[in-house]
Formats: sequence, C-alpha cells, structure tokens
Amino acid sequence: MTNHAPDQYSKVDFSPILAMTDGEVVTHSPVRDIRLSSGKVLALITLDNGRDHTRPNTLGPATLKELSETLDGLAARATAGEIQAVGITGKQYILAAGADLSDITKVGSKDNARLVAQFGHHVLGRLSELGVPSFAFVNGLALGGGLEIALNSTYRTVDASAAAIALPEVFLGIIPGWGGAYLLPNLIGIENALEVVISNPLKQNRMLKPQQAFDYGIVDAIFPASNYLEDSLRWADHVLDGTVKVTRKNEPGKLERLTKWPIAIKMARGMLESRIGTVPKSPYAALELLDKAKSGTREEGFAREDEALAELVTGDQFAASMYAFDLVQKRAKRPVGAPDKALAKKVTKVGIIGAGLMASQFALLFVRRLQVPVLITDLDQERVDKGLSYIRDEIGKLEAKGRIDGDQANKLRGLIHGTTDKTEYADCDFVIEAVFEEVGVKQQVFGDIEKIIAPDAILATNTSSLSVEEIGAKLEHPERLVGFHFFNPVAVMPLIEIVKTPATNDAALSTAFVVAKGLGKNAVLTADAPGFVVNRLLAKVMGEAARAVYEGTPLLTVEKAFGPLGLPMTPFQLIDLVGWKVAAHVQDTMAHAFPDRFFASENFHKLAELPEVVEKDKSGRVTGWSKAAEKVLKGEVGSTPSSEADILARVQEGLAEEIKLMLDEGVVPEVEDIDLCLILGAGWPFIDGGASPYLDREGASERAFGGSFHTPKIVGIASR
Repeated sequence: MTNHAPDQYSKVDFSPILAMTDGEVVTHSPVRDIRLSSGKVLALITLDNGRDHTRPNTLGPATLKELSETLDGLAARATAGEIQAVGITGKQYILAAGADLSDITKVGSKDNARLVAQFGHHVLGRLSELGVPSFAFVNGLALGGGLEIALNSTYRTVDASAAAIALPEVFLGIIPGWGGAYLLPNLIGIENALEVVISNPLKQNRMLKPQQAFDYGIVDAIFPASNYLEDSLRWADHVLDGTVKVTRKNEPGKLERLTKWPIAIKMARGMLESRIGTVPKSPYAALELLDKAKSGTREEGFAREDEALAELVTGDQFAASMYAFDLVQKRAKRPVGAPDKALAKKVTKVGIIGAGLMASQFALLFVRRLQVPVLITDLDQERVDKGLSYIRDEIGKLEAKGRIDGDQANKLRGLIHGTTDKTEYADCDFVIEAVFEEVGVKQQVFGDIEKIIAPDAILATNTSSLSVEEIGAKLEHPERLVGFHFFNPVAVMPLIEIVKTPATNDAALSTAFVVAKGLGKNAVLTADAPGFVVNRLLAKVMGEAARAVYEGTPLLTVEKAFGPLGLPMTPFQLIDLVGWKVAAHVQDTMAHAFPDRFFASENFHKLAELPEVVEKDKSGRVTGWSKAAEKVLKGEVGSTPSSEADILARVQEGLAEEIKLMLDEGVVPEVEDIDLCLILGAGWPFIDGGASPYLDREGASERAFGGSFHTPKIVGIASR
C-alpha cells in the first residue's frame, strides 16, 4: 500500500468554497513548541474556536485554510531541522466534531461539493507529509473530520475520558470523505471498519468509547485524563527515540485482503439489504469505498471519496438528513409549548402503578436517571417481588458491564421499594401508571391513588392511544393529569409524547417536561387526540398493509411495496415486534375514531391469538404466514390484489392526508414536530427527514391535499 502519495490537490482552485466563509465560527490552530525530555522539539497545534465545550470545534473552509497555512509553516520548519515532530490536539474536552455541516449545505453545486472533499483531503492529508512524524492527541470528542485528523496523522493517543469517537457520516446520509473510508480499513481491518463506518451509524448513531477505539487499533495508546497530555508527550518522545515500538495487530495483511475482505463485504451487503432495504444510498456508497480500499494507493482512495461525497452531498437524502439533524439537535432541545420550568414541582419520590415488565422498565429508568426513591405496587406481593427481582437483576447487569460501580449499584437497589400497600404513595410527587390498556382500569387505579397522594402531586398515564381526558374524567383534580407516553424499548427510545388535555394545568405540564429531561429523553407536546402522533401514523402504515392483505395481496408483495419508504422495518416486521394484540388494539382505536380513514378487521384479532403469525428467516425478514395463520385467513381475504405501486401510492397519500389533518386539528403546532416524533419515537430515517420532506418530494402531498408541507420543498442541490 502506498500511504505517502504526493498531494494531488496542490493545483486545485479552492477559491469557490473559500468564498463561503460568512458566519463560520473559525477554529484556530495556534502552535507552541514543546521541548521533550530527549531534547527533541515537538510543535503542538491546539485547535480552538474560542468558545466553551458546548460549542465544539468544527472544520469549515476558513478553519481548514488556517490549518493548511499552519501545516505549511511546520513543514518548512521540519525541513530546516527546527522541529522533530508535530502534535495536534484540541481545546478542553474537544478535538473536533467534524466538518461544519452548515457550510456543506450551502455548497450550491456538485463541483463545489467535490471541492469540500478535496480541500479536506488536501489539508488533513498534509499531516502525513510534513517530513517528520505527526501525533494526534485525541483529548476529547472526535467525530467525522475530527477523527480523520487523527487517522491522517502518523500516530494517535486518546484520553480515557474522551466523550465519543466516531465516523457518523452514514447516519447523516453521506460518507467519511476526508480519508476515513480508505485509511480506517487499512489500519484496523475490514470487519472492524465495517462496524465503525456502517453498522454503528445505523444503530442510532452509536459512538465508540476511548477503550473501544484502543481495542480496535484506531489509536496506539490510551492514557488517563489526569495527566493525559504529559503522558502522551512522554510516549511520543519514546516513539521518536525508538524505545517504544508501535505495533498494530489489526492492520490487515495480504491474506485478509485476499480472503476475509471480500467475504466481509458480501456479508455486510446482505445485512444491509435485509435490515434497511436498498433505498438509503450512503451505506452502500460507504460499503463500495471500503471494498475498494483493500488495494491501490491512498491517492486513489481519496479520489474515490471525493466523487462519492460530491454525489451524496448534492442529493435529496442528504438535504432531508440535514433537516432531520437540525430537528434533533435544536428543536428537540427546546420543546415547543413547554411551560416555564420554574412552575415544575420538585420530584423527590416517584410512584409507579404496576410491577409488570413495562412498569419495571420505568422503575429502572427513573431510579437510575433521577436518583430518587421509586415505589412500585401491584395487586399481590408475588407480582411485586417479580418486578423487584427484574429491576435488581438489571442493576446487576449494569454493574457487571462496568456501567456503574458497586456503590452505585447498591444505592440504586436501596432506592427501589415494592409493596401492595397503596398508602405509601402519600409522599410521591410524580405517579405514573403502567396498567392494562383499558380506560376503566386506568380510571379505577387513578381514583384509588388520588385519595392518597398530596393535592399538588402529578399523575401521568403511559397510554399509547386512549383519551387522556377520558382517563381523568372521574378525577377530583383532572388538571394534575398528563399523558406521558414512552416508546419501546423504554431505555433506548429517546422520545416521550407529553399529552395535554383541556384541563391539564401548567404545573403538571412543566413537571412532565422537567422529568422527561431528567430521564434523558426528548419530549414533544401533543394534543389529546387518538394515537397522539407516532401511533396514529404507524397505525396508518400497519392498516394499509393489513388492508392490502385482506384484499388478497400476497404477504411478501405487501412487504416489498413499503420498501421505498426506507423505514427501519417492514409493516409486518413492525406488527410482530409491537405484538399482534397491541397492534389490533391500536387499529381498533384508530378505526373507531376515524372509520373512514383507518382499516381494522375482526379477523386480525383471531390472528393475534396465535402463538406465531408470520415466519421469519435468521435475519428477521418475514418469509410468509405461519400454517396456523393461513388457516385463520382462509376465506377471509378477497380476490382483488393490489400492485406494489398502488399500495405504495396509497400509503404515501394516506400519510400525507393524515399529517395535514393532524396539523389542521392542532395535534402539534407544526409539521416539524411530527417529523421529530417519527424520527425519535419510531426510528424513521433521517434520509426521509421523518416523513414530510419525502412525501413532498414524491408528490404525495400534492396528490393528497394539493399542496406541500414545505415551501420550497426540501430537496438536494441536484434536484433544484
């Protein structure tokens, strides 16, 4: 492999993107000389945008221009023998969070998008062309281009307390375009690179911890935070004088390139096709780059990244991703309609009505995040003990994984209490129910509890589709009741729908928002409407799938028809995950509320009684009905099957119509809130922007209501 190619970008005119620096927060690159113990001089660059750690360093055009000039100066000093090494690190807690995405969205043309990739390669590539070794001291957050700074350096160390290390580009609809797709697999092997570049971004943008980065071989050494820079400089000195030999155990050899590499790529392609379908472009573009990285020069690898990035940055999926990214990074952190947090009741004890699986998951989350006493109750002690056992076991698992230490585990166990004695709710400030999804049951448990709790205690229901107002209809103080709808799995899904009834007061709402934030969740305020946001739209998807089946469309045709939506699961995968009984209940609720728009079938309830409804392969793909399901369906399905195109058009138009009606009804203030809910609560892809940019782009909004959700439509540069 040729890793020291001449700079193929030296004659490229970068002036078009250097003219796009208005508003850029420049990350500066000051240098100071450090004389090492051996007497050698290391010139240390410290990236710093002058802001605190809440505003990470980013790499826009002006930043890269300054860094390029800095590196040119250091190369000259290296030639003159003034320095023997170059180091690069960042301000406190941050190396860099990658490219300035606001700049990338303004590129204006495919040629300029290519220049962004080329300029990054030109500047960061200099780190391996200085004439002396370069050392990246990863002192904190290193994402995207921040990690690519390190990859382009000769050697790398990491602070053991660094917040996160990742190449998240695929999550955003692009690829690592400043060397990551070529350099990483040639450093840590193809299987590890596939995990970092493709698998992790598709797992809700999973990041690496410093120890994982070291274990993979991304960095050469790891040091504790207390003396991180001093230890790194001492290590660098020993590398320079030869007393430390850097070995890279995961660096691929000829055998891996010939045998393991193509097999790993083939398996990854199969995994992608089964998990996400073929609509998302960036994972497959990344896969192609990783495949080709097994041979050829660095120069060729960088050129491939240039073209791939230019293609993706100008596409519709990246435009939608940037819209989604903005929702998650900004709108989610400032919830629309949240009352002043000063109105919130201080929560010093939480009560959970129920001790089943959902209630136990709530208890674990509340006790771990809020660190306050948590009470669970149920009808008998056996159920309570089962819930307590689950919670304690889960705490034990966290301890075994090193997520919490022994003292923390014991503290959490001590904060959990279970009983059948409801009088212990008396000093709870926030009580949430997790009982059977039936209005009468919820009314009864709240009626019992209201007699016990303090006058200003807050009541919350986790109902997924029932009327919160109806649940509180028999309360003496319905103003204290709020909807607080979690999504499964409770610990993982980041959304809580906070539901306001006409009676809900600001103190209850404010408390709900403050508690949600304390739990590490994003909250969106919705009106008390059937299905709220997420379940209403998921019911539309599942209902249209069921409608097509009962018309007589083969199951796999229906599954395939939904592919272009790019959803994380096919409709019957989703139903199987949610549970057929739950899905049947939600469909009934929606069909009862809106019989002209939502599909429900009594036969669906018969399917829900079966132990297995669909058969699936090892990757979880639905392959057909179970034999029992075929018997239940026999004679119940029609003989007028729909085509894939008709099914897709129907669900697109159905979603567009429903979203427009939800906005007209005031379920949420703006379409951005609906998209945010779908992204955070149902895992809908960034490349669709949630739903509305996709529905506009596909013409479904125009067909459904003669307009669009966004003006102008959210499309890529290439489509404008």
